[in-house]
Amino acid sequence: MLRRFAIAVLLLAAAFGAQGKEYTDVYYDPDENGWGFFLVQSDTAQFLAFFIYGSDGKPTWYVAGLADDGTGTDTYTGQIFATTGTYFPLPWNPALSTVTLAGTATFKATDNYHATFTYSVNGAGTVVKNVVRQTLTSYPMAGNYSGSMAGSVSGCTDPNNNNPQWRGRYVLTVSQSGDASATATFNFVDNVNNGLVCTVSGPLTHLGRLYQLNGQMTCTGPNGFPGTPSVTIDALHPTGQGIEGKLSGNTGGGCAAVLHFSAVFLN
Repeated sequence: MLRRFAIAVLLLAAAFGAQGKEYTDVYYDPDENGWGFFLVQSDTAQFLAFFIYGSDGKPTWYVAGLADDGTGTDTYTGQIFATTGTYFPLPWNPALSTVTLAGTATFKATDNYHATFTYSVNGAGTVVKNVVRQTLTSYPMAGNYSGSMAGSVSGCTDPNNNNPQWRGRYVLTVSQSGDASATATFNFVDNVNNGLVCTVSGPLTHLGRLYQLNGQMTCTGPNGFPGTPSVTIDALHPTGQGIEGKLSGNTGGGCAAVLHFSAVFLN
């Protein structure tokens, strides 16, 4: 049996993949059940397949290819195409396959979970939708992990506590109650933070492939954060090899922490 093994990646580089700006998911408008699109992202490119309806009320097939517009605003633009093909129970006939330019689309993320989607097809006017990741089933995250955390601590009343390059290695234990709540305990083992144990516990919000954990953090040991600050873990989700997310919040003494983490599954 193959062991699950990978190198934990620090999520601080400026490149797209290193910042976790990845929007692969199913999106829909909660007020319009039955309308939506599938989005798969590869680096700065997105492929979309729509489930929408024509003027006759019947399902209509469109696809789109979007690309980051380079403005740094998490906005992706591109063209929409109408496709035709062979009747599905018959052998595929390339002569019946067509791809026709049908319009344009823009996907603009408003946060990790929501976006504004604007599109125009075949001159039928511009449609603007506020969309959200569509949740399917719970993701099990409970287990033990080994990983790294990196980020910054800034704005501290005592400037000696600021650290623009905070780093740490840890063993992580996660417990979970379905989509209701979770607890994550980071037991640091690197030379600088050895003995520091931080626990974040609170309710979960589940949107598509991602969770958000809003909870209280308690730390014991050296280099800890004072009190029990309220923190958020955003874009928390299992990966093919483990788990990752971004922890942020005001951690006392005026300090604001933004810490990215990634870990591989142990057991």
